[in-house]
Amino acid sequence: MENNKEVQILEAEELLCKAMLESDTISLDKLLSSNLIFTNHLGQILGKKDDLEAHKSGLLRISHISVEDQQIKLQQDTAVIFAKVTINGNYDGNPANGTFRFTRVWQNTEGNHWEVIAAHSSLMTV
Repeated sequence: MENNKEVQILEAEELLCKAMLESDTISLDKLLSSNLIFTNHLGQILGKKDDLEAHKSGLLRISHISVEDQQIKLQQDTAVIFAKVTINGNYDGNPANGTFRFTRVWQNTEGNHWEVIAAHSSLMTV
């Protein structure tokens, strides 16, 4: 059973990356909880609406995502992902490239639907 959850989370992570690369707000809407709390690398607190609007408006454009050193910690109805992620893109017309440490908390709702309820990113300086 645990292995099945891990497969589901890995698939959800892949869908999330794909949706971010394509600014696919329909998929992002399904993957992000309406109660999402995201603390970005600048210490700003953002919600689902903020994230969707940044993609929809073109404010945020991501051209490349590379995930390394990904770990999953499973709980009963949640999973915590830790990953090192390199992102290339632009924000408000300015380059927004870097390597980050991400933590994402996924919650299983409605039996088999996983959505991100919390996330945090930190810019790596090394």
